[in-house]
Amino acid sequence: MARKTRPVTHFMATRPDGTVQPTSGTYMTADPVPTVNLAECIGQIVDHPTPGKPWYDETHFSYFRTYTRPGELLERIEWPARLWVVEPLGETGTWGGCSYWVLCHKLRVVEEAEPWHAFGHRGKQVMSVLAQLPELVRQWADQWAADPDGTHRTYKTWEARVHETRALTGWANCRAEYSRREAALRTATTLATDAATQAATDAAVTPHALAAIQLRARCLAAGQLMFDRIRDGEYERSIRALLLGTALDSSSPLSRPEAMAAR
Repeated sequence: MARKTRPVTHFMATRPDGTVQPTSGTYMTADPVPTVNLAECIGQIVDHPTPGKPWYDETHFSYFRTYTRPGELLERIEWPARLWVVEPLGETGTWGGCSYWVLCHKLRVVEEAEPWHAFGHRGKQVMSVLAQLPELVRQWADQWAADPDGTHRTYKTWEARVHETRALTGWANCRAEYSRREAALRTATTLATDAATQAATDAAVTPHALAAIQLRARCLAAGQLMFDRIRDGEYERSIRALLLGTALDSSSPLSRPEAMAAR
């Protein structure tokens, strides 16, 4: 009996106003770079305004770049972004061995997708923890204020283990690359750092507490994103626990994100 093939969904990411970013990033040019606003084209078939050579023409805007692996949607565009489900039409191609790209000169704009898709399979969990971070950081800052020496020792032990095992720089990055979530990981950890920095600064924490809290926020975002990819065997589960900061958690339900991740 033939195995059923799972249908492939094609995504595109645009700027918040719905316009498609240039093929190769933003260029300093006196001439305006043409674009298309997908928000104005839902349900419509759109021809590329300036089609280039299939598929290696890296001029300003030469083709539509669609993604079959949503965890890479943000590799060439910054957050915040809007996401769209599209259907490539006509001739398609790719280059550079990037099989998760499907490049085309014509497509149908099917619908707008929820933002969490930008982070792939674990997108809902990642966005949830990013939303919680300001409150989590305030709790962490309170722990530092209540017991600076004791909290410093606890974090120092945890941080040493994170670096020793390369939990963030090795395990999370490697598994993100393998599962095509590199852009998602980069964006999630950047957003986590920014949120932690703002909340910790507002709480007037000390510099060494700020650095520790920033690392914890990055690890937590990475642990949520890669929860389903760092899971086999006791050692991998210990790496995942390091990323989630299990050893640092208090008894507060909000401070126990590993419980949420398991859902």
